[in-house]
Amino acid sequence: MKRSASRVLTTHAGALPRPDDLLALNAERAGAFPEIHRHRLRGAVQDVVSLQTQLGIDIVNDGEFGKAMRTRLDYGAWISYVLERFTGFEDAESVGHPFRGATDDHAIKPGSFKNRRDRQAFPEVYADIDREMFGGGPRPMGRPIVGKVAYRGHDALQADIEHLRAALNAPVVESGFSRISDAFMTSPAPGTFGRDQNRYYKTQEEFLFALADALRVEYRAISDAGFILQIDDPGMAENWDAMDPSVTIEEYRAYARLCIEALNHALAGIPEERVRYHMCWGSWHGPHLTDIPLRDIVDLLLTIRAGAYSLEAGNVRHEHEWKVWRDVKLPDGKMLIPGVVSHATNVVEHPELVADRIVQYAQLVGRENVIAGTDCGLGGRIHASLAWAKLQSLVEGAKLASRRFT
Repeated sequence: MKRSASRVLTTHAGALPRPDDLLALNAERAGAFPEIHRHRLRGAVQDVVSLQTQLGIDIVNDGEFGKAMRTRLDYGAWISYVLERFTGFEDAESVGHPFRGATDDHAIKPGSFKNRRDRQAFPEVYADIDREMFGGGPRPMGRPIVGKVAYRGHDALQADIEHLRAALNAPVVESGFSRISDAFMTSPAPGTFGRDQNRYYKTQEEFLFALADALRVEYRAISDAGFILQIDDPGMAENWDAMDPSVTIEEYRAYARLCIEALNHALAGIPEERVRYHMCWGSWHGPHLTDIPLRDIVDLLLTIRAGAYSLEAGNVRHEHEWKVWRDVKLPDGKMLIPGVVSHATNVVEHPELVADRIVQYAQLVGRENVIAGTDCGLGGRIHASLAWAKLQSLVEGAKLASRRFT
């Protein structure tokens, strides 16, 4: 992973806005135009890589375009794509499959999205959110697991790798920090599937390690292709909000350790410096009053086999948590990627504010150990024009922060 002692580098959390014609093709992908879709997808990846480099983003990706969004608003494409790449998920013929995980204790198994603590605290607010964003029903999340989990998406994964490699080698992409070794691709963590109902494996632990073995295929392919692997894991923090209120912090931390064991199992053999780990408290636009504090899980976070940790730092519910690093030492050789612009607001952050946020972290953990990023993926969560404006502010703020250290 690139470091710089001379200036603050920039990146983002992954998802970027899809062009409208690609969204339309995504919706028709099961139809009669697969070649048209593949051709347009490759062109769209080249365009989004070019846009990132033109803006001045140092560490770029494919916008997660291979993870199909079918509408402009899509909070789940970062993980829903696995339904096509994994076996074991429920399909139309699987309804009524018997539940096999009934012996699991509630303390080590997250509940459903509709029963979240935040939803229980603000039912009227979430009723409005559901009407506006999900047509009146609760946000759809996950599918039951009714069979053995295994990876079957090799062709789609290889296509994603080839699309990004071709884009990075295109003449329109400037050389420098956007070469293949500095680009990243994303894949979810086993623990972030905790909300899925296990109807096949006898225990949650067995389920998580089966997911880890399947995800290892994707992790290794991304790493072997020369890209930085980003692990997406909002479940590390947001699963707390889905737990039964009787679950204690220590019980939750025990479950988080199990999830981390499964993740580290999947990461075995991949150099830590080629892995970055993204954790957020979920991307939904709600109060987040019941979010677990970073301080309660930061020690667990640092046991994950990654060279850099991407965390929310612009979301107003968590912006103050830069102070955690006054008391917690970042291990030698590790880096932080604080989100200094946020997906949680339509207001475009001023570059001076972005610079202030960067400097707060740099003064605590060292300028060379900070890469400026975003709270979460911007694609599918805010309007496309706002996403690009926020990235522009990110770049300008990083330049201002760099000047403060000269």
